[in-house]
Amino acid sequence: MANEFKNKNEFKEEFQRRIIERYGRSFEQAHITEKYMILGEMVRDYASIHWNASKNVVAEKQEKQMYYFSMEFLMGRLLTNNLMNLGIYEIAKEGLAELGQDINELEDLESDAGLGNGGLGRLAACFLDSLASLNLAGHGNCIRYEYGLFKQKIVNNEQVEVPDQWLSLGNVWEVRKPKHAVNVNFGGHVDMWMGEDGKAIVKHVPSLIVRAVPYDMPIVGQNTNLTNTLRLWSAEVADDACDASSLNEYVNEVREICRNVYPDDSTEHGKILRLKQQYFFVAAGLNNIIESHMSTYHTLDNFSEKVAIQLNDTHPVLCIPELMRILMDDYKYDWDQAWDITKNTMAYTNHTVLSEALEKWPIQYVQDLLPRVFMIIEEIDRRFKYEVSHDMGRSDLMNECCVLKDGQVHMANLAIIGSHSVNGVAALHTKILKEDVMKNFHDIYPNKFNNKTNGITHRRWLLYSNPQLSNLLEKTIGPDFKANPERLQDLMKYVDDKDLQKEFMDVKMERKKILAAYIKETLHIDIDVNSIFDVQAKRLHAYKRQLLNVMNIIDLYFRMKQDPSFRIYPRTFIFAAKAAPSYTFAKEVIKLIHYVADKVNNDSDVSPYMKVVFIPNYGVSIAEILMNAADVSEQISTAGKEASGTGNMKFMMNGAITLGTMDGANVEIVEKVGYDHAEIFGLRADDVALVKHENTYDVWRKYNENANIQKVVNSFVDSTFSNDPKDFKQIYNELMFKNDEYLLLADFEAYSHAQKNIEERYRNKEEWAKTCLINIAQSGYFSSDRTIKQYADEIWNIEPVNMK
Repeated sequence: MANEFKNKNEFKEEFQRRIIERYGRSFEQAHITEKYMILGEMVRDYASIHWNASKNVVAEKQEKQMYYFSMEFLMGRLLTNNLMNLGIYEIAKEGLAELGQDINELEDLESDAGLGNGGLGRLAACFLDSLASLNLAGHGNCIRYEYGLFKQKIVNNEQVEVPDQWLSLGNVWEVRKPKHAVNVNFGGHVDMWMGEDGKAIVKHVPSLIVRAVPYDMPIVGQNTNLTNTLRLWSAEVADDACDASSLNEYVNEVREICRNVYPDDSTEHGKILRLKQQYFFVAAGLNNIIESHMSTYHTLDNFSEKVAIQLNDTHPVLCIPELMRILMDDYKYDWDQAWDITKNTMAYTNHTVLSEALEKWPIQYVQDLLPRVFMIIEEIDRRFKYEVSHDMGRSDLMNECCVLKDGQVHMANLAIIGSHSVNGVAALHTKILKEDVMKNFHDIYPNKFNNKTNGITHRRWLLYSNPQLSNLLEKTIGPDFKANPERLQDLMKYVDDKDLQKEFMDVKMERKKILAAYIKETLHIDIDVNSIFDVQAKRLHAYKRQLLNVMNIIDLYFRMKQDPSFRIYPRTFIFAAKAAPSYTFAKEVIKLIHYVADKVNNDSDVSPYMKVVFIPNYGVSIAEILMNAADVSEQISTAGKEASGTGNMKFMMNGAITLGTMDGANVEIVEKVGYDHAEIFGLRADDVALVKHENTYDVWRKYNENANIQKVVNSFVDSTFSNDPKDFKQIYNELMFKNDEYLLLADFEAYSHAQKNIEERYRNKEEWAKTCLINIAQSGYFSSDRTIKQYADEIWNIEPVNMK
């Protein structure tokens, strides 16, 4: 066992020795970035001992392993997390302090790993943390993106994207593993002939070969010896892969595969690049898993008994035809055997009911880029149609559910047909999948569908990011909740305790001061810590309805200007959101928020009662100081559109009240806390479905009926906020000429009323504190540990590994 963390003296000695050996200079002379790198390396080396032991034990005991294939993993900073999970934070902190170095300065140097975009990637990161902490052998598989999504800057009130250079200091957690590199083949053609045994021999002759090199990051659980792996694939030039005449072209083609998360797919080139990325990490990941399986078992007959693969949304669905290809072409399995193994290995998580987010690829792209894989997809499609029409007698569903139609490959359909399990991520979401979006498939395969409500890791989102609240909880209910978040329930016994209510409000105030200081430092805006902190932090999308929030702010502004006797309880409206670079409506909403903020914050009549703040470049590290300072959690998507949401759970766990629609996991949050301890408004999912189905909604009628709404909507185009009348024309048009697709006007009055209720509740501090404490007490259910246990038991069939 490496002993550098046995005590602070040995830690200090080792730390100083490593700085001299690595950088040829003393601790005092070393640059702060060098100190950060050394600390990270020491932690990684310490974790590596368990990492090595874990691989050996899993192989020796022939444990089943799960691989989580995801296009993104938003890991956040790992230094604090790993030090805490390994139980060595205090030694490092004290040792560094004695050397004259504040550990917080080193923690702040770490970039958020730029490996994703939003909720999908953050969920994947929480899952990895839970897997390791529960001693379950489960690994991540992704791409090592050179740049993150983008760094968001606000220039002249508008979002500007600059490169997110998350690797500028390198990635201290990764270990390059060239011995596991594999070649991935694209393009070209397929040769087939009959072998002597009467079986077809298939040879794919590619036109592009890319070398995939893995970089491994250890995933450290809390107080466990099991250490799992997040494997990130980097695209490199392959030996003898091209002739010199097109060398530059080839190098560029290879490099762009890992350049960015989600390249802009508004062009043909961008679409093909996305498809390339997807196949690249799928092919490389599968190849490695099979190689490792063969070295232990020397056969693939038992592959699905020893390997589970979870497809996180449609991005990794090429796993299905690729595994078929490997089994048939490389290992000579016949179709039925290969199909059995494939189906029993794969499981698919659906994350959306929005049809535009269910991926479809033009057949031509798949055929040109992946000729052999496409042949297998065609055969999957043909056999599926035959099975549905002949064996099941449901030819009526055949064309609805097939993989190839309208010149496109429907990835969600391929995922359902080729998996043994299909899950939604919240009870309402799964219900909508079964009864609406995937109803036909549910008729064919009722047993495949199941629900796994999302969760968050309480280690990062409560224990480490909110030590003030964690300490209060430990003082009140003891330390058991740290290892077993369901024990937060024990807090229910104390929610009426007046002293605890006051102490909770003090903790919340401390967190609000930390956020206010951050806002002052980064944005030079003074906010009132005694005001209600009302937060909406999530990706900017029309269905998430940031615009509804802004409309209410505008309405309050007009009413306060018009009537000097009308004043609200002081409130700070905080937004944090990135808009996709080519999503012009979303960018326009960001611009509107800034123009409204300028108007409100600089108006001396209104600003004492209301401030509007937009925090740029929202990511995991900002969330860690934002979520726990919130009083109100805005979860206001159009009912039936948000699959689950996980921000709602983080706010809840830190004692904020949910102001939201009955959508996604909000439904289950309300089930746990009761309507008295959430503020729910607006149309329900079935109301929305009915309105859409019967086509009864008329946005102009809504507009004409309500003078306040009219005034707010007109302000987008009457130069209230900008002298350029073109500025918010697109927002106006989306609402008024697309019949308000996300029903903002339909829910406006109910939302306005709910906001008024929030204010009334907040005036009674004891009741407010009680509501927050009930939310915390009931939040244990939304731990990703619970979610992962359900996946492990009901889908993956994996057991905790005994590291003894």
